[in-house]
Amino acid sequence: MATVDAGHGGLHIAAVNGLAEEAGVRPGLPLATARAIAPGLETEASDPTADRRTLAMLADWCDRYTPWTAIDDDSGVFGGGGLWLDISGCAHLFGGEETLLKDLSDRLSDFGYASRIALADTPGTAWAMARFAPNAQMIVPVGGNRNALASLPVSGLRLPSPVAKDLGRLGLGRIGDLAALPRAAIGIRFGETVLKRLDQALGRTGEPISPRRPAPTRRVRLSFAEAIARTDDVIQALRRLLVDLCQRLETAHQGARRLELAFFRVDGERTDITVGTGSPNRDPKHLERLFAEKLDGLDAGFGIETMILAAVAVDPLAPVQEDLQTKGRAVAGMTRLVDRLSNRLGPCHVMRLAPRASHLPERACRAISAASPLLARETEPESSENQPRTPRPVHLLPWPEPVEVMVPLPDHPPVMFRWRRHQHRVNRADGPERIEPEWWREDPANKASEGAGSRDYYRVEDMDGQRFWLYRQGLYRPDLQPRWYLHGFFP
Repeated sequence: MATVDAGHGGLHIAAVNGLAEEAGVRPGLPLATARAIAPGLETEASDPTADRRTLAMLADWCDRYTPWTAIDDDSGVFGGGGLWLDISGCAHLFGGEETLLKDLSDRLSDFGYASRIALADTPGTAWAMARFAPNAQMIVPVGGNRNALASLPVSGLRLPSPVAKDLGRLGLGRIGDLAALPRAAIGIRFGETVLKRLDQALGRTGEPISPRRPAPTRRVRLSFAEAIARTDDVIQALRRLLVDLCQRLETAHQGARRLELAFFRVDGERTDITVGTGSPNRDPKHLERLFAEKLDGLDAGFGIETMILAAVAVDPLAPVQEDLQTKGRAVAGMTRLVDRLSNRLGPCHVMRLAPRASHLPERACRAISAASPLLARETEPESSENQPRTPRPVHLLPWPEPVEVMVPLPDHPPVMFRWRRHQHRVNRADGPERIEPEWWREDPANKASEGAGSRDYYRVEDMDGQRFWLYRQGLYRPDLQPRWYLHGFFP
């Protein structure tokens, strides 16, 4: 059995199973050649999109071993799919490197995947050993890269096919033959690509691997001797994970902003639950309540064998003295309420107002998610230079509404105005306060005269004691009647 890919030169073999490989069929062969080698070969069209999706699923599943996983983009050169796993500092969780590799191989086999796994201290050596080593599982000792690679073909250096063929014609078919040459001669004769790949495999040059997802700042895991499925058991395990994680966050003077809880089922499926907080938090009880609201629909399948809790976003959170007054407790209670509503309804459905740099009152703030972190200008008191010199109304209308006014003289406050068919006689007034338009938003070419966008605000009080915020749009002109608007109300 083989999958076929349509390339520029016609149909070629993309991948083969074990029987086809034993018959001599290799990825990259033209389909006609493959059928000549194995007349009974059955073929199916390859599906690179589905292959990539499957590799992504396996990479997510491999998070049970390490958060540093990535898809091998060079794996398609020789057929089959590949994954990178950086297990630095993780092997002891599974009883050592050999135990980890055996567990990984056995689980992949149970899922129906054939695998070849190699472990080395450089990605280049691990890639070559996984592809061309005689055994399906190999562990290269630290510092043993040169000896392990010596007998492998130069294709193990991830070289382009034409370059590998040219090296073979020159009698340099093995990596050991190439490594024995002087470095200068390799660079001059074969180019920087060959020299770079050789140095990466031997550890002379670093080769960073970017994980598919950002590695979490803090991460704790819990594996079970027997798979669990009851919600009560899941909550008990979650409680242990939260206590462990919050203790680590407290030691580091940090608080979680976004947490991700991953469930690894025995059938290979992975389920994630994510919660967020509006401010850094390391209270296990509060975080447990956020997760508990999302556990009702959890599908445990045939059981959960591993749970991993990761803090994917954290912020500094220094220890503070407990507040004995009610003010601090009220603020904390409001923060927890916002967190619960945001996780239940979605961050985009729970909003708050944040300041914005604008002189126009209706643009001085904007609605943002209540779970968004506070900016510095929201937490620090404003300087006297930025604060308005006159009081501002507590209640602003969404948009200024036009009113009819009676003004005795230009630049004087109104003595009477009509708003929404109701007439108000002015008892007292104060003003004006002039607010100029934002020059980067106004187009002077579209204005009839200079000062048409300015506003003169007045604070007025009617005979009933109600206080309003009115303004006149633009300056007085003999040929144009000014327009008046009501913008807000004072308490």
